Amino acid sequence: MRIKSFLLVKLLFLLIILFPLLSWGKTGEQFDHNRARLLGHMIQQQLSRNHYSQKPTDDTLSHAAFDLYLKQLDFQKRFLLLEDVAQLKAFQDQIDDSIRRGRLDLPETGRNLLSQRIEQVQKMAAELLQEKIDYQRVESLETDPEKLQFVNELPALRERWRKILKFQILARYINLREDEIGVNDDGQLLPVDDKQQRELLDQAREKVAKTNRNLFVRMLDETEQDHYDRYLNAISRAFDPHTSYLPPTSKEDFDIQMSGSLEGIGATLREEDGYIKVVKIIPGSAAYRQGQLAADDIILKVAQGTDEPVDITDTRIRDAVTLIRGKKGTEVRLTVKKPDGRRLVIPIIRDVVEIEETFVKGTSVVDEKSGQTFGYVKIPSFYRDYSGKTDRNCTDDLRAELRKLKKEKISGLVLDLRNNGGGSLSDAVSVTGLFIETGPVVQVRNGNGRIRVMSDDDRAIEYDGPMVVLVNRFSASASEILAGALQDYGRALIVGDDHTHGKGTVQAMLDLDRYVKLRGMEKYLPLGAVKVTIQKFYRISGESTQEKGVIPDVVLPSRLDGLESGEKYLDYALSWDHIKSTDFKRWAQSSKNVTKLRKLSLTRVGKDEDFNEIVVEAEAARERREQTLQSLQLSVMLKEREQSLAVGKLKPPHGPLAMQDRDDDKEPLSLEEEIAEDPYVDEGVALLLDLISCSTSAAI
Repeated sequence: MRIKSFLLVKLLFLLIILFPLLSWGKTGEQFDHNRARLLGHMIQQQLSRNHYSQKPTDDTLSHAAFDLYLKQLDFQKRFLLLEDVAQLKAFQDQIDDSIRRGRLDLPETGRNLLSQRIEQVQKMAAELLQEKIDYQRVESLETDPEKLQFVNELPALRERWRKILKFQILARYINLREDEIGVNDDGQLLPVDDKQQRELLDQAREKVAKTNRNLFVRMLDETEQDHYDRYLNAISRAFDPHTSYLPPTSKEDFDIQMSGSLEGIGATLREEDGYIKVVKIIPGSAAYRQGQLAADDIILKVAQGTDEPVDITDTRIRDAVTLIRGKKGTEVRLTVKKPDGRRLVIPIIRDVVEIEETFVKGTSVVDEKSGQTFGYVKIPSFYRDYSGKTDRNCTDDLRAELRKLKKEKISGLVLDLRNNGGGSLSDAVSVTGLFIETGPVVQVRNGNGRIRVMSDDDRAIEYDGPMVVLVNRFSASASEILAGALQDYGRALIVGDDHTHGKGTVQAMLDLDRYVKLRGMEKYLPLGAVKVTIQKFYRISGESTQEKGVIPDVVLPSRLDGLESGEKYLDYALSWDHIKSTDFKRWAQSSKNVTKLRKLSLTRVGKDEDFNEIVVEAEAARERREQTLQSLQLSVMLKEREQSLAVGKLKPPHGPLAMQDRDDDKEPLSLEEEIAEDPYVDEGVALLLDLISCSTSAAI
C-alpha cells in the first residue's frame, strides 16, 4: 500500500509539471493551478478506492457532478442566462476525464461567466431601485427555483430582478412596521397613516439596496480557490450526499458545529445549492431552548441584534457561520425560510451549550385513569466522551435512569428518540443490550461485501417490561439502529412519523495531507480532507435503514406530514437494499396484536383535539408548500402575514418545547413540564396500557 501511494503521488507530480501555469481571473490573486490539479487527482483516487458504492469515475458520474455544480453555481437562477448554461453543458461529459488529466476548464469558465453576470445584475439592481415601484400592482413572484427556467436574455433577467427587489422591499417593510410601529396583544400590526407607510417603504428600499450591494461585493470577492473547492465538492457529492470535500478551513471546523464549548446558537449547518441549511439543532443549546429554529430551515439573513440584516444566500458557509456565531449573551436574529414556505425572523440569545441538556433524562408519568406509573426517558443523542475527561456515555446514563424508574415500579416505558440524529455506534449497540438478553443488533457491510455483525454479549437485562419508542423524521443513524433492532426483536412498539430519516451509512475522514509523501510536494499543503461513505448499516432482519428508514408499527399524525424531509429526498442518495438476515430469537413477550393496537390508536387519535389540530396544521402547511407563487401586492402580503400568525405560534417540530412563548428571564422548563402537554407522550402511555391489556387478554 505504501509503494502504491508513493507511485501515485510521483505520477501526479509528473503530470502536474507538464501543464503550464495559466492566468486566472481579474483579481490578480495567485491561484496555484498545480496544487489544484494535484488536489483533483487525489480526491478522485480516494473516492474511487474508498467509497462504498465503488462507482466508476465515468460519464454517468460526470452528469451527476455537473448537475450539482450548476446548482451550487446559480441554483436560484438569478444570474446565468440560457446561453451561459449551454456553454457550461459542453463540459458535462468531460468532468471524469478532466479531473484525471488535471484540466480546469469547467470551473474556470463557470467562475468567469458568473462574475460577468453578477456585475451586470449589480448595475441592474442599482437602476431598478431608483425607479418608481407600484406596491399595489397585481403580480407575483415564483419562489421555487425548481419551477423556474434560466432566462434567455438580459431584459428577462432584469424583469426577474425587478420582482425579486420588490418582494424584498415589501418583506422588509412589514418587518420595519413590526419593529417601529408595533403589534397588538394578538400579534397583529398596528395601523399606520399614509405618511408613515411612505416613510417605511422608503426606509425598506434603502435597506434592501444596502443588503444587495453587500451581497454582490461578497460574491465578487470569492477567490478562485473558493470556487474550485466548490467544484470539487460537487464531484464528491455525486457519489452520495454525505461524501464531500472539506478544504482546510472547513476541515478544522468539521460540519460547522456551533456546539460544545463554543459560544453560539447550537446548530449544525451545511451549504446546499447556494443556501445555508440547518442540519440539526444541538440539544440544550440556545437555539434548542428558543424553540423556533429547526432542521431543514434555510437561513436567508443574519442580523446582530437590531442591526441591519446581512443576506447570506450564495455565501460561503464559513462566512455565514462567522456572522451567526458570537459571544454569550449577545443576540442574533435569523431570517429563515421554513420548509412550508413561511418566512420567520428568529431572535436567539447566544450561549454556551448546556451540557446537561444533551444527556439522558428521565421522569415518571402517572396515568390518571388507571393510576399506573409509567417511565419516560429522552435520549437526545448517543454520546460518549472519548477524551477520558469525564468518561460519561449514553449507555451508563440510561442504565442509571432505568434503575431509578424501576424503583418507582413503573408499568411500562416510553423511550423518546425524536430528533436524535445519532452518535456513537457502540452505544447504539450497548443501549439495545439494556433491553434484550443477548444477540445481534446491527450488521455493518463495507464496499467489498464483507459483513460484520455487532452484538450484545451482556446477558443482563436492565428493563424487561412493555416499551414504546417514539421516533420522527429527524431520528437518524444510531437512533434507527436502536429502533430497528427493538422492532425486529418485537421488544418494543415503534411509534411516530411515517418514517425516520433513513441515514444508513458510515463516513470516514481521510486527511489528504497524509498521502503526500514525495519530497517537494509539501509546498502544496494543507490540502484538506475528504469525508467519504465507507460502510452501510443493515438491520438484523437484513433490511437496510438507508433511504426508507424505520417504518413505525403505529403511525401518528405529524406536523411534518407531507414534508419532503429525509434521506430519500437528497440528491444521489444510496438506495435501499437488503442482505441475509442474521440468526436471532424474538422477544418471548413480543406483542402478537400489533394490528389491534394500531386500530385502537387510530380510534383514540381520531377523537383527540390535539391530533386533530395537528392534522389541520399539516394540511395547511402542505397547501403553503404547493403555493409557491408569492403575491407582490402590499395589501395581499399584509393579509398573508395575519393568516400565518397562528402557524408561527405552533410548537416547534424538534420537540415539545414552546420557548418562544416564554419570557427570556424565566427558568427553562423541567422535563415534567416539557411533556405535560405533549400528545405523543400521552399516546405512548395509552399504547402501553393497550399493550398491557392485550397481553393480559392473551394470557387469559
